[in-house]
Amino acid sequence: MSELSELYQQVILDHNKKPRNFKQLEGANRTAEGFNPLCGDQLTVYMLMEEGVVSDLSFVGTGCAISKAAASMMTQAVKGKSREEARTLFDEFHRMVTGELDEEAEPNGLGRLTIFAGVRDYPARVKCASLPWHTMHAALEGEETVTTENLGPNITEAALAE
Repeated sequence: MSELSELYQQVILDHNKKPRNFKQLEGANRTAEGFNPLCGDQLTVYMLMEEGVVSDLSFVGTGCAISKAAASMMTQAVKGKSREEARTLFDEFHRMVTGELDEEAEPNGLGRLTIFAGVRDYPARVKCASLPWHTMHAALEGEETVTTENLGPNITEAALAE
């Protein structure tokens, strides 16, 4: 197993076993629920927006290790960001996992989140990694629910077409 693959497994397992910000957030003023019927992932994102900044962010839910780890790391990455910075991270993450962003060649703010770049090689897992991000984006935009079935073009089909 390569060092990068081993690191990926360690980070995913750590965030799955001990997810950060895994709680119902008291005082949240935005909430969204996300569902991935393909894998069975379900999560709720709680957000506290203050003066255009995501001052706190958490999640609760059940799902596969990739989904839970992505949600855990997403809360860490987005907390403290402005609305626009959160939107940019959402866009960069989505483009990375769907293969539209070359995270090594293009400047981006993903940092440790690039650990999820490999899911683009496993089309069925793209939705697992992106569901927390779509749910956070829904909360950011004041939407209450998101499902991987209604994210526009089917992410899995788009990844398979490449």
